[in-house]
Amino acid sequence: MTPHEILESGRKILDPVLLPHGFAFKELKGGHSSGGPYSSGMYGKTGRHVEIHFRFSLGLVTYHMGALSISHEAYMHSILGARGGNKYPGFSDDPLEAFRDLAFDLNTFCSDFLSGPGDEFAQYAKIADQNEHRSGFSRMADFES
Repeated sequence: MTPHEILESGRKILDPVLLPHGFAFKELKGGHSSGGPYSSGMYGKTGRHVEIHFRFSLGLVTYHMGALSISHEAYMHSILGARGGNKYPGFSDDPLEAFRDLAFDLNTFCSDFLSGPGDEFAQYAKIADQNEHRSGFSRMADFES
């Protein structure tokens, strides 16, 4: 299957999570680049959207609310800490498993982004920004018991 076809199949997994909250899908760029074929899109509604990019797997997932942006990984780390509990990104040979994992994370951890006022999202974006500016040695302490 092509990246476009996989993204379309992945939409069948994400649509039931995002559409009931008022999000609509819009296809973005797709085609060929030096890294190979790719496809991308976004689910959006007034004031917020989530971008998804697929090349050989579901890659970049970025949330935007107003002027705030945060990657999925940073969002989950801000909510859950270094020990995690989120499913995406995972490790599977099935490219659609990543969409299932993302759907789980959206349903389980992202209620404020999906339908809340955005206060928690803003707080997590601030935490992510602070974590991004910490040194590598400082972040290693997150993994110590």
